[in-house]
Amino acid sequence: MSNFYALINRMKYIRRWCLMRANYDENLFEHAFQVAVIAHALALIKNKKFGGNVDADFVATAALFHDSSEVITGDMPTPVKYNNPALKSAYKDLEKTADEKLLSMLPDFLREEYEKYFKVDISSDEGRLIKAADKISAYIKCVEETLSGNGEFAIAEKTTLNAIDVDLPEVKYFMDNCLEGFFKPLDVL
Repeated sequence: MSNFYALINRMKYIRRWCLMRANYDENLFEHAFQVAVIAHALALIKNKKFGGNVDADFVATAALFHDSSEVITGDMPTPVKYNNPALKSAYKDLEKTADEKLLSMLPDFLREEYEKYFKVDISSDEGRLIKAADKISAYIKCVEETLSGNGEFAIAEKTTLNAIDVDLPEVKYFMDNCLEGFFKPLDVL
């Protein structure tokens, strides 16, 4: 019997932004879905508008699992995670160990299928799209919080916006053409 899927399902219990007062809680399950949708869009934009050749379905699926190690590690706040190189390296090792633990729960015939989603090279086109989508998702959360009057997210909003890789034309396109709608009321969408 495999407990992989049951543990992945527990992503819904991992609260993001755990050290910040939020008007609206966000869990890892919600975040992973949003990142997958955005990453898929970025991949399609890359392919259709800018002549890229990435597998959009692979990108979306890998994005669903991009933070799944956190069902074992919990959500480490970004300022803590990136506080110094030694801590960042130690946390990366911890994430890798957690990913291996998750993958070990799968039967052999599925493990190799899932490994490719857990071991995306972050410097590859696919990895950069997932990372950009992750940052865009975080930025959306920050803007939603500040628009609802929560000044707690003002600095994170600026920091996250600056971390988005707009050197990728598909990311710039998404930011220029798709992002504004995230902050409009339903009646004007």
